[in-house]
Amino acid sequence: MEDELYNKQITSRKDFVEFLKLLHKYYTSKPENWENNALESFLEALSAYAVDIPGAHKNTKQDRNPDIADWQVFADILRGAIAYE
Repeated sequence: MEDELYNKQITSRKDFVEFLKLLHKYYTSKPENWENNALESFLEALSAYAVDIPGAHKNTKQDRNPDIADWQVFADILRGAIAYE
């Protein structure tokens, strides 16, 4: 499930909805894998990761401009907030 969560490509609203369901399933089945498993810490990490996502995309050599909102960028930010400190 974790591999699918991190490798899933999100190109549409439908994909994003499926991603959110998978994210929820991952959280409910493996909360211990979430550094930020409380709403307060998750929202703080979400905000911080949204600021730092250009660097994350550069480091992972993604050819994506995170300043142009799309479904994949939203998913990347949510995934990043799972463990971002």
